[in-house]
Amino acid sequence: KLEALSPQTKYGILERLESGEVVVGDGGFLVTLEKRGYVKAGLWTPEVVVEHPEAVGQLHMEFLRAGANVMQTFTFSASEEKLESKWKDVNAAACDLAREVADKGDALVAGGICQTAIYKQDADEARVKRLFRLQVEVFARKNVDFLIAEYFEHAEEAVWAVEVLKESGKPVAATMCIGPEGDKNDITPGECAVKLVKAGASIVGVNCRFGPGISLKTMKLMKEGLQAAGLKAHLMVQSLGFHTPDCGKGGFVDLPEYPFGLEPRTATRWDIQKYAREAYNLGVRYIGGCCGFEPYHIRAIAEELAPERGFWPAASDKHGIWGTGLNMHTKPWIRARHRARREYWENLLPASGRPFCPSLSKPDS
Repeated sequence: KLEALSPQTKYGILERLESGEVVVGDGGFLVTLEKRGYVKAGLWTPEVVVEHPEAVGQLHMEFLRAGANVMQTFTFSASEEKLESKWKDVNAAACDLAREVADKGDALVAGGICQTAIYKQDADEARVKRLFRLQVEVFARKNVDFLIAEYFEHAEEAVWAVEVLKESGKPVAATMCIGPEGDKNDITPGECAVKLVKAGASIVGVNCRFGPGISLKTMKLMKEGLQAAGLKAHLMVQSLGFHTPDCGKGGFVDLPEYPFGLEPRTATRWDIQKYAREAYNLGVRYIGGCCGFEPYHIRAIAEELAPERGFWPAASDKHGIWGTGLNMHTKPWIRARHRARREYWENLLPASGRPFCPSLSKPDS
């Protein structure tokens, strides 16, 4: 019998994964908070953590209730390079907000860093690593539980990030924003995974840029690369909440709809349940989302994997799995959708509702 809420004994990220536990990550902050009027598109910097901390805290809380047991600090692009004098306050505030919510449940806090702009300009290792170290110093002072190097499109820079994060002594995860074609220098996903593990990452995978299907194809290649090299690591996937079958190598940022017209591509909760199951079957045990992933998407992961986790997320109190809540509807044809339950919703092909919408796009790049 599944419990209503998660257990309250906290274990570290590696303890959880090594025991076979499913770790559910959180979802997207940048795109979600831009839609809500708190983040400006462009540099996508997270000043909102000091300007409107209540908005960030509320989103963290929604992800926690939905079943996430990692609260990642909202520190994407929060380096000195992007935020100048604001960077230290933003990183500290982001850590405090994540910790405040994590302590209300069985969640860990992950401090996150991402790729830099200066790497593309001159790939100066010392300068890049200095930026990473500044953020890590704040994470260490705030005693986050583990660290994530995310959203890297060059394996070399991702390796530098892992090397810096390892200096903290905390567990390190590393994810790249690549598809099956590999990084910007044509290093394959399998080779990228091998480089990250050799650099010291205990958890490797992909995040952002591509939707669920493509992200899982990339994860399969990473897994195969690690197996071929005789290396072991925990696997992590945090895809977009958008479908991107027509993306080129650069991912959704090259689509003409990015970032303000992506809504027709939004994955349904049923799509995400399928994503969660396929990720689990692939051997991935850290499963979450990135841009476009709303709390109900995270709830879909938690509900699909509730048998494996042993409990339902708190937000399921307001959601009947596979549409069971519809048995209360006044219209008999809608109640029938409840009677069909999983077969109906799992096989649904939702219409876009857009009469002049092309099925696919041609990327700009």
